[in-house]
Amino acid sequence: MARFVPRPPTRRNALRAAALPLGLALPAAPARAADATRARHDASGLATPGVPWLTGVRLRYGTVLQSFAFDESHRCLYALQVVGGGVRLPGEQRAYTHAERVSRGDLCLNRLTFRGVLTGFMVLKGFGHGGAMGVEQHRKGSRLWTEWSAHPVSGYGRGVCWFTFADGRVLGRTSARLTVHTPVPGSTSNSVTLDQSRRRLLLRYKTGGDPRFAVYDLDRFAAGRFKPLADFAQPGADLGLPFQGMTLHGDTLYQLMGSGYSPGNFPEFGGDTYLGRTDWRTRTSHRVFPEQTAAHLSPREPEGLAVRLGDRRLYFGLTHGAPGAMRFSLYSKGLR
Repeated sequence: MARFVPRPPTRRNALRAAALPLGLALPAAPARAADATRARHDASGLATPGVPWLTGVRLRYGTVLQSFAFDESHRCLYALQVVGGGVRLPGEQRAYTHAERVSRGDLCLNRLTFRGVLTGFMVLKGFGHGGAMGVEQHRKGSRLWTEWSAHPVSGYGRGVCWFTFADGRVLGRTSARLTVHTPVPGSTSNSVTLDQSRRRLLLRYKTGGDPRFAVYDLDRFAAGRFKPLADFAQPGADLGLPFQGMTLHGDTLYQLMGSGYSPGNFPEFGGDTYLGRTDWRTRTSHRVFPEQTAAHLSPREPEGLAVRLGDRRLYFGLTHGAPGAMRFSLYSKGLR
């Protein structure tokens, strides 16, 4: 691990350090004694350093990883990133800058082996920012779920969709190969992921600028019946940290928050990355944990969160490297 020369913390980090001691509990309502005991047991793994699984992985473009998901039936990993700058795709009149790709919501979906070897890619034009994704094991093959229909100003999705993977294919948001859903009409910043073990879908969205989570039965959602099992304000949103990923496992919703190192976010003070967990059924025992795994990476920005059922572990991504040549590493922690 690299050694850092301490500098005085900024006012922002000092306030966060004071407000967020290790394993801070933020109960939304009084919890029963059994719930409190279970929460302490469940959360204990989040307070320990992550174990490296993949390190220094390159994607098709040199932009940062946005999110990832496991296809355990086919032993592969899917990862989203924004298309790189200077690329001219088929049918385009010119190449676009990276900033233009961000605002347009143009994503690259990478397929990798469990060893981190790139085996294929797709381009998703006008889909969104790629903050989360999911893989559904279906009788007709794996379905990939992502956000859809990027807002022309923010570049974030206004709905969600699913499709099947085809190496080298370019999909526009009006493609007939998509099955699209707008569960919350008029919402923005839609992100989606799945709990394959319980066949549930987790949606994050914003209305009036406020982020919310909604949990659905996956089969009913896919059939166009959008009555949620739960719908509530995003816990921890008041911390003011960038949202970097989410996943669902049983009754527990996990989220990743934080930003890359910068002059206002010093590595020697641990950065501002946090993992959070919430019981989505009761919204009790919400807890956040400082995440300081691999603090030596630079600029070390948290990106992506997923559960791998095969080993019952929570995986999170950290991006690092020079602009235009970014890599990512995945680390994991045990679940209950």
